[in-house]
Amino acid sequence: MKTVIMAGGKGTRIASVAKDIPKPMLPIGGVPILEREIACLREQGVEDIIVTVSHLGQVIMDHFGDGSGISPFTGQPFGVHIQYYFEKEPLGNAGALFELREQLTEDFLLLNADAMFLVDLRRMVDYHKKHGGLVTLLTHPNSHPYDSGLIITDPQGRVERWLAKEDQRPRYYKNRVNAGIHVLSPKLLQHRPKGQKVDLDRQLLKPLAGNGAIFAYDSPEYIKDVGTPERYAQVQEDLASGLIESKCLRHKQKAVFLDRDGTLNKYVGFLRDIDDLELLPGTAEAVRTINRSGYLAVVVTNQPVIARGEITVEQLEMIHNKLETMLGAEGAYLDAIYYCPHHPHKGYAGEIPELKIECDCRKPKPGMLLKAAQDLNIDLSLSWMVGDGEADIAAGRAAGCRTALISDGNEAYGQDVTVKSLLKFTEKIRSCF
Repeated sequence: MKTVIMAGGKGTRIASVAKDIPKPMLPIGGVPILEREIACLREQGVEDIIVTVSHLGQVIMDHFGDGSGISPFTGQPFGVHIQYYFEKEPLGNAGALFELREQLTEDFLLLNADAMFLVDLRRMVDYHKKHGGLVTLLTHPNSHPYDSGLIITDPQGRVERWLAKEDQRPRYYKNRVNAGIHVLSPKLLQHRPKGQKVDLDRQLLKPLAGNGAIFAYDSPEYIKDVGTPERYAQVQEDLASGLIESKCLRHKQKAVFLDRDGTLNKYVGFLRDIDDLELLPGTAEAVRTINRSGYLAVVVTNQPVIARGEITVEQLEMIHNKLETMLGAEGAYLDAIYYCPHHPHKGYAGEIPELKIECDCRKPKPGMLLKAAQDLNIDLSLSWMVGDGEADIAAGRAAGCRTALISDGNEAYGQDVTVKSLLKFTEKIRSCF
């Protein structure tokens, strides 16, 4: 698959770090960020690359040439074929695509050149082919959703709303952010918007929201732009710690599976009213620690209130949106949420008969953990299940995880450790992280 990398930005927000070199040439661990992107592509068999350049573009062209040379930083071949499109006049971040459309005859990857990522692109391409849209966005949770563009989808992954930073957003929202990695159909380039500059998000992609042509591919993998000095420093730290490499889905993942009620938020019985959702003290700090550890933070929660007809799926999703919004406001995020809507006991007024079944996902059975392991390539033997009840411990043990019980008492369910809170759990097993 051909790849276009947009490398023409000036990088004004990070000028204090990079005054005389283009932002894509900023070194990460001594190697330019664009070179790391190209290495990620090459390692997955993507070797046909077009780089669009403008500001200080000759620096990029001199460094990479046509891709047949040797990196002066690593001593290794670039191992790709590179063409360039040099914007003599600014065309926006998508105008060059229309100048290249004769070369873009099949679906292609489109990347920003100022982001550090290590992503299993084949998973994303397979998802794109399966769903058959004009566009697939790679989306992910991040630590600052409150100042990021948000993507809202239906249950099948079709993008229903695209909220730019300046757009009014709902009070509560899922932490799903556009990561700047796309698979595009050349059909998108049939009609060029008016004006010399073309904005990719606002003029090409956002107008597709709601018509079934654009899909979101959710991934917990590492993607972070280096647009500010603070984020640049964070990426450097993450590379040195091994976090970037460890989160690529080509490698087995480790997860901390989290019960919801009594673990993340206060237990109030069956939670039916969104106003009753309140984070337990220390929850956001604990989840931030998990995020920084390289473990995935994955919620697995029994929700029999769905089967009992006491709340709808839409109401449950709004409760989870509130949970993600509250965590995001404090720099923490969940990589995934799995819930079981079933309940085995019949006889409730208003119940949903098709959900009144014996299932494999309701804890103490391990179905939700097994599904997450399949979806996210998780090694369950390296993972933890943390919850406040016997069913949580039983599910974790059945899945092959280590287990932690949140309790002030002396219950013995076979758990590996007992702690008083999720925060105490992250403090106790910090050495494992």
